[in-house]
Amino acid sequence: MSDPTPSEQRAATTSLGELVGEVTRDMSTLMRQELALAKAEVKQSASTSAKGAGLLGGAGYAAGMVVLFLSLALWAALALAIGEAWSAVVVAVIWAVIAGILFAVGRAQLKKVQGAPQTAATLQEIPDAFTRNEENR
Repeated sequence: MSDPTPSEQRAATTSLGELVGEVTRDMSTLMRQELALAKAEVKQSASTSAKGAGLLGGAGYAAGMVVLFLSLALWAALALAIGEAWSAVVVAVIWAVIAGILFAVGRAQLKKVQGAPQTAATLQEIPDAFTRNEENR
């Protein structure tokens, strides 16, 4: 018969209570680390979401103010050249293009939100920690 490995020697000399205590401490440490990681990832996602939402809100507010004030001035100026009806259509098309661009930029910012991918990946590894490995067989 071969000599016992260091793990086998330790298991033979350590009480069950000590082993359970070690596992409990390790699990507690692991859970604290996972919680800290989740908090950091959620904070980063919230920041990115806030930027995207701010851009969309700014796009809506800017579109409203611009449509209200500049559209009236542009409409009046174009009315002298092409008539009132066509000048209104030209002004509406210009602001529709601007609003579309702002919307696209804000939407792209919101698509960058990733959630908590690192936390999800490490949480999937926890069940593997409970399976027996070669050293413990």
